[in-house]
Formats: sequence, structure tokens, C-alpha cells
Amino acid sequence: MNYAKTITHRREKELTIKINDYAEFVDETTSDASKHHIALIGRLDDLKTIANIPRLLTASVGMLAESGEFAEISKKIIFQGKEFTENERFHMKRELGDILWYWVQGCKALGFEPEEVMQENINKLEKRYPNGFEVHRSESREEGDI
Repeated sequence: MNYAKTITHRREKELTIKINDYAEFVDETTSDASKHHIALIGRLDDLKTIANIPRLLTASVGMLAESGEFAEISKKIIFQGKEFTENERFHMKRELGDILWYWVQGCKALGFEPEEVMQENINKLEKRYPNGFEVHRSESREEGDI
């Protein structure tokens, strides 16, 4: 089904979407494991030998939450005129520590040592930027450079 035609129509050069049609579209494009408890349990069971899934979920949700807290402080300082005090700097330091804690959880969930992940990142970036950062290399990557 072509959802672009089904859920949208033009009205005075403005694109409008009917919210209930969009909700149906969202439901139809959502995996069973995202919608149904039994499917999720089955998927988690399938993955249990590959990674420590509880720890991986802890890391994923935790890094996202703590990164959001860090970004919120930055947003208020940069865009909303909040004063950048030593308290704010200390708060950001604490949020970075929380991000680091969850990052290590992710390393452990996948069976990696933190130093191993850091070294892989260095290897990737040295290959991508052999002469230091260059904009064109950041936008045009070689095959396999993820």
C-alpha cells in the first residue's frame, strides 16, 4: 500500500496527514517484538547466547537518558542564555561520568574490554582521517567504513 497517497492530501499547497491514518501506518510498520510481549520474550530468548541482553538494554537506555541530560544542559546554556557557571560545568562532568558508566555496561554486554573498543575507534578514525579531520572524508566514506 502506498501510504504517501493514502494518508496525505494537498490543501492549499500544505501537506496534511490524518493522525488516525498515520497511527495505522505506524502500527503496520512496527515489528511484532515491539508490539507483543510474547514475541519480545521469544526474540530476547533467541539473542541470549549472543550478548547479555539485560545489560545491553541497561546500556542502551542509560546512555540515551544520560546523553539527553547532558544535551539538555548544553541546550540551556547555548540556546536559552543560561549562565555557564562552575556548577553547570560540574553537572556536565557528572553526566559524562554517567554516560561512561553506561558505555562500560555496553562493552560488558557485548563481551568487549573498554580498551579494545577505544582502540577500534582509534583504528577507524586514523584510517578515515590519515591527515587529521577533513570535511570531505567525514561525508564521503569508503565502503565498510561505519
